[in-house]
Amino acid sequence: MSSSTARRPSFRDVFAYPEYRALWVSYLLSMTGDRLALVALTLLVYDRSKSPLLAAVTFAAGFVPYLFGGLFLSGLADRMPRRTVMVASDLIRCVLVAGMLVPGVPLAAMIVLLYAVTLLQPPFDAARSAIVRDVVSKEQYPLAIAINGTTIRTVYVAGAAAGGLIVALFGPRPALGADAATFIASALLLQFGVHARPAVTPGDGAPRPVGQLVEGIRLVFGDPSLRILMGFGWLAAFSEVPEGIAAPYAGRLGGGAIAAGLLIATSQLGAGVITPLFTKKIGPLTRLKWMGPMAFLACAVLVVAVAHLGLVLSMALFALSNVFTMYQIAANTAFVERIPNEKRGQAFGLANAGLIVGQGVAFALAGAAAEVVPPSAVVALSGGIGALIAGGLAIRWRGMSPVIGRHTARHLGREASLTRRTPIRSGSL
Repeated sequence: MSSSTARRPSFRDVFAYPEYRALWVSYLLSMTGDRLALVALTLLVYDRSKSPLLAAVTFAAGFVPYLFGGLFLSGLADRMPRRTVMVASDLIRCVLVAGMLVPGVPLAAMIVLLYAVTLLQPPFDAARSAIVRDVVSKEQYPLAIAINGTTIRTVYVAGAAAGGLIVALFGPRPALGADAATFIASALLLQFGVHARPAVTPGDGAPRPVGQLVEGIRLVFGDPSLRILMGFGWLAAFSEVPEGIAAPYAGRLGGGAIAAGLLIATSQLGAGVITPLFTKKIGPLTRLKWMGPMAFLACAVLVVAVAHLGLVLSMALFALSNVFTMYQIAANTAFVERIPNEKRGQAFGLANAGLIVGQGVAFALAGAAAEVVPPSAVVALSGGIGALIAGGLAIRWRGMSPVIGRHTARHLGREASLTRRTPIRSGSL
């Protein structure tokens, strides 16, 4: 077939789009600042309270408000120009983070401000995720997602390690100041580096958060394939539990802030290194075929933590677990190609809300469990539960599509034709 002999798109092709470069750099800046701030506050709370539960709840404070923003604010990415949504979200969050720097602000007030910052993350994420598909072609989209995923993990490596080091040497305020500055830089990049596009579903200007939420729920949960794909995405709540209890985990091993930062960092290192190669060398149908087994392994390997490993072996185990999270590339690509452009923001909002809130709840529950049992046992239990769920999803996916790729390719082709009929401003494909 021609598809087998044609030149595959490369990462250089993706970065050839100026708009994508602006989106990527702005995302890199925002993620770096957010990671520094979140790690700094989490370690600050644990240092003052010595409570695994309070540390995990603080870490979850960066996730739980995502539920409300994801459900009721993500639709703004469909009803308003997406660039406007991203720029406004950045500027408002800059003001909120700057409030944390006011001298004498109590720790509780900082956590409240962190909740407010997180509340505005879903509309930004929904707009960014939706506009990436407008900027690059269908063939290049998986590579763009792989770049974003590797960027996130690289930022986790640098941000978590740097966050622990900054808190240990200087305290949390420099990390919070850097976070505020990155929001300003991100807003400027988006305003001047991304083309203005009209809203994809312009209306009378009246807000319809509830109506859009109902429509999004019907779309996502009414399609069995979308439900399963979203379930695969939400499995991250189980495989990323080691991050949420990194501080008590490191403390149980005799380590401090730097050890906790290293555990968080290396938990993302595996996928950050392997994901680009996986996406570039493995075709889309093979990625879908491997999606179920890799999702299972991402959780199952964490069961080994029950053996009470040392720091180095724990870092290696968490990195291996995240190597298998590469299956998220296949799930994300199949999900976005099944969603019409005019519903993309709300659909991404629902999917991201479930993922982020699931992570926050899992972190809080893991922290509570670590109050009474060793953190290593909590990690192993989380991995075992996640593996059982992943196995069920994999069986349902194969039962829905006995020949991997046949139904998917037909569905992708139909959705691609819909996407091509969607009017897009100049500068996009």
